[in-house]
Amino acid sequence: MRPMAQIAMVMNLGKCIGCHTCSVTCKQAWTNRRGMEYVWFNNVETRPGQGCPRQYEDQEKWRGGWELNRRGSLRLKAGGRLHKLAGIFSNPRLPEIKDYYEPWTYDYRNLTDAPLGDDYPVARPVSSITGKPMKIEWSSNWDDNLAGAPAYGDLDPMVERLREQASDKVRFSYEQTFMFYLPRICEHCLNPACVASCPSGAMYKRAEDGIVLVDQDHCRGWRMCVTGCPYKKVYFNHATGKAEKCTLCYPRLEVGLPTVCSETCVGRLRYLGVVLYDADEVTAAASVRDEKDLYQAQLGVFLDPEDAGVRTACERAGIPYDWIEAARRSPVHALISRYRVALPLHPEYRTMPMVWYIPPLSPVVDALSESGHDGEDAANLFGAIDTLRIPLEYLAEMFTAGDTAPVRASLEKLAAMRSHMRALNIGEEPDTSVAAAVGMAPQEIESMYRLLAVAKYEDRYVIPTAAVGDARRLEESALPEGCSLEYDGGPGMGGDGPFGQDSGRRSLPLVSVENFHGLRRRQTSDDPADAEEI
Repeated sequence: MRPMAQIAMVMNLGKCIGCHTCSVTCKQAWTNRRGMEYVWFNNVETRPGQGCPRQYEDQEKWRGGWELNRRGSLRLKAGGRLHKLAGIFSNPRLPEIKDYYEPWTYDYRNLTDAPLGDDYPVARPVSSITGKPMKIEWSSNWDDNLAGAPAYGDLDPMVERLREQASDKVRFSYEQTFMFYLPRICEHCLNPACVASCPSGAMYKRAEDGIVLVDQDHCRGWRMCVTGCPYKKVYFNHATGKAEKCTLCYPRLEVGLPTVCSETCVGRLRYLGVVLYDADEVTAAASVRDEKDLYQAQLGVFLDPEDAGVRTACERAGIPYDWIEAARRSPVHALISRYRVALPLHPEYRTMPMVWYIPPLSPVVDALSESGHDGEDAANLFGAIDTLRIPLEYLAEMFTAGDTAPVRASLEKLAAMRSHMRALNIGEEPDTSVAAAVGMAPQEIESMYRLLAVAKYEDRYVIPTAAVGDARRLEESALPEGCSLEYDGGPGMGGDGPFGQDSGRRSLPLVSVENFHGLRRRQTSDDPADAEEI
């Protein structure tokens, strides 16, 4: 056993309202600068839909992730070292700007500077990249809320794959329209294909917390990482010639603060916590023959932080005590391994993703109520899961490589929680058979409800601060070259940066670690007096 710790995230899709607040705040913090106009480290997709970049899930086209060779060993879908060497100066497996979208602004100056005339002046759209007038054809969320429209839904790679198996299962007629929102960030995988694809070794996975980063000093702009990532969450900065990606806001995590997208999420659907895993088992789990077994295989990689033997092994491996305790209280571990309601995104890519999702159940209640049945009754809910407007098969194609059993089990637990808590809220005695039907005790149902519905800030984000001492050393040391993100125009430069107030300003003293915790107290306090003291 070789235990390691990983910061992971779970998102509850039943609570996402598609407001894009997470995308905008991430954009402001990390990609609001020259060369990154088209980049969204966090984006919210409407499903069914093409996603961003368009049809990124079609790995027969983009060749991202891993596959098994004839001997059953993992190999990159885009090819090995010789194949990469042959095309290192011309990589054809890259999304073009049209697959993302050409960002634009408007020529507002024309509104004020246009000469006097009979016509009203207009602000024409101009490209943010070239500065030339352009015709707007696509955007990062162009099909937002249009999932049921045949012009968009039919182009979803998951719909196309599903129709090959059951041609009449997904129909985009008005009465059968369905949609849900899918927020996406980098998966910070246990077996990242982007890291394995990088010829210069600039992509790496941090040993202390599992976050996948790009060393800007070593990146040579080969862009093989863009091809290798099946989620297409590595981007090329055309101004610097470097690859960039979601950093999971690691400077915030190092001092116990959640990511910007989590902090600003209106629906409070994101959870952050520590997961312990056995690094020696990752390759074997990613190499199982049947894609439908990948979900269970990844569950088998995770370690139980309540096990005394696991804790002892973690101490011997040098994992700090605070991290082990954080793993025991981790909401991510609870939702993934204890309650088993969270599922991985596209495990068939064999990257072992570490951003998991709770599938949406919401539409079933309204559908049952409209049919004259009690939408909260457990018997009705269980029976309706197979006839959801969001087909189980579609969810399974996204989260369990086509295996509907784990998806159904997750939705049944969510339905049981609704029925159990409804009885409690109206003063009735809950039916213990409801919890037993999904393999849970009533106490577990109520505990899961507290986590999913009414969890406080400190319960949703259990982030260890054992690295505070090291964070202080990194922050307060006089470098400019110490952090590869601190280049001119970089994500930490200028104004109020992503790390807190005054961060990233060379002309001012660097912010001390105490200020981060002061900001956290102000953000989470219900007492206005606390804000005045800081």
